[in-house]
Amino acid sequence: MTDRLRIGVLGPGMMGQQYIRIYAAHPRARVVALCGRTRTRVDELADRYGVAGRYTEFGELLADPSVDAVVVATPDDAHAAPVRAALEAGKHVLCEKPFTTSLAEADELLALSRTAGVALQVAFNHRWLASYHHGFRAIRDGAIGLPVAGYARKNDTIHVPTEMLKWASRTSPIHFLGAHDIDLMRWFFGSEPVTAYARGARGVLAARGIDTWDLVQAQVSFESGAFATIESAWIYPNTFPSIVDSFVEVVGSEGHLHFDRKRESIEMSTPSAFTFPKTFLTSEVFGELRGAFVECLSDFVKAALAGTPPHVGAFDGRQVTAVLDAIDRSLSSGRVEAVVKAP
Repeated sequence: MTDRLRIGVLGPGMMGQQYIRIYAAHPRARVVALCGRTRTRVDELADRYGVAGRYTEFGELLADPSVDAVVVATPDDAHAAPVRAALEAGKHVLCEKPFTTSLAEADELLALSRTAGVALQVAFNHRWLASYHHGFRAIRDGAIGLPVAGYARKNDTIHVPTEMLKWASRTSPIHFLGAHDIDLMRWFFGSEPVTAYARGARGVLAARGIDTWDLVQAQVSFESGAFATIESAWIYPNTFPSIVDSFVEVVGSEGHLHFDRKRESIEMSTPSAFTFPKTFLTSEVFGELRGAFVECLSDFVKAALAGTPPHVGAFDGRQVTAVLDAIDRSLSSGRVEAVVKAP
């Protein structure tokens, strides 16, 4: 291992491009390899960021001796196989959320991660938002008493499943959006989930040939007795002034926390539109991307180089997948479903 973490990125799509740009500018990391299905796309990004290793087969990237760590930035349902292969190859892994869309796969990867001897971080980057972290500390310090209930809403415009993602029919809004909020509620409550009850709506996207849920609402209960409602949708009209409407609240026995990220401290009007620009997760400052997402990626580098556990690891990812699994079963059964405990 060198004093800089040498990273290979799998998936040169929307998120992969951000990983490449951030790590290309990082003082303790270097992007040494890219892998994607299309060589022209791989070459385009590799030329832009000066990356030598260029692959269309993930096994070839893993065999590259210059690669210390792998970023898995593939679609939601395509995380498990490359994470497994990377762990078996002895590479550190940073996996996009959700960890997996299959609980069996999450359990397998959790077991493998415990013996692999490398860092595995799941990119639940919202934990690095300063306001959320302040709220987490306030809860731990007893400022609002015991958490009683929570509500989280993360709703996208229809642009996301119809234009931004080519694979929306292979996931759902609760997987793509709600995974963040499930992780936040488990973190805030300091308690493990036990049951989930969910209802959903279909029709708008199905009419456009995209076979997935338009909206899902789920109520998740926790061992502490607290419960949280998670709402995830992606059929807001594109006239909405932000690509995502994001809101989180925690009610305690002696107070509350209220996080409204719709505006993220700025609203902007021009002759063409009224918008709420997004700045908290990533924003270009003095020519570089900065923000909570950047800090999430930076902490992975620190953990891998220092040989310390990541702040958000395989067990955290597994627990969110377990809730998503219970929500999926509840959507099918119409009943309250148990969240399967970790092995």
